[in-house]
Amino acid sequence: MADAELDVIIRQLAKQQHKTLMAAAKARRDRALGLAAKAKDAAAKQRFKQIAAATMEQGSAAAKRLQISADNAADSYARALRKAAEAPAAKPLAPAKKSAEKPAAEKPAKKIPANKIPTGKKPATKKAAAPRPKKAAGKSATKTKA
Repeated sequence: MADAELDVIIRQLAKQQHKTLMAAAKARRDRALGLAAKAKDAAAKQRFKQIAAATMEQGSAAAKRLQISADNAADSYARALRKAAEAPAAKPLAPAKKSAEKPAAEKPAKKIPANKIPTGKKPATKKAAAPRPKKAAGKSATKTKA
């Protein structure tokens, strides 16, 4: 399995998940049908049968979405491998330039005015002081029993 292509592995895992998901949906459907068989009145029987049908429908839809997603991923991977194999080899890199002979001339640092130098502090914002409400004389903050 070490030599297996990743797209094949993706498809195998999706197939396994599909089987597991469908088995779980069928188990839930069978449980609902069992409850429908035990139901006393016709309305309950009908409700459980509808639940069973909806369970299978939703399980099938989820399994189908899972399968499509896995197929898309596997196809995408296979396409990328084919494209990489067909593409001409990458252009050979140019020989490294001898940078030790000529060191790059450093640019002088830009002069920043003193009032523009970042200090790391946030600029202070001016907030208007809101007047505090005054406490009424003789009343406490907590309610008293009447």
